[in-house]
Amino acid sequence: MIFITARFTVKPEHADDWPRISGPFTEATRAEAGCKWFDWSRSLDDPAVYVLVEAFRDGDAGAAHVGSAHFKQAQLDLPQYLVATPKIISQVVDQDDWSELGELAVK
Repeated sequence: MIFITARFTVKPEHADDWPRISGPFTEATRAEAGCKWFDWSRSLDDPAVYVLVEAFRDGDAGAAHVGSAHFKQAQLDLPQYLVATPKIISQVVDQDDWSELGELAVK
């Protein structure tokens, strides 16, 4: 699985609207056959920062995502709302879903 975390700093005047602005890209990505998840979170410390946690089945699914029409459209549409180029961590991991955090097991 390809596991990706990306950090987006949105211009403050657009921060509250980011879920709507990124909505078409998010919905289209979630509909991809190889997308395992594509989830946004907003920073508690800085309301202009959003973190995207995403995963794709494998390299082929990741390539299909980057080659998709909605990805290309997002490349055109989204940068105007950002302060800077997003930062990313992308790794291939040897699992295919979330694992339990045993240290905080709920009984």
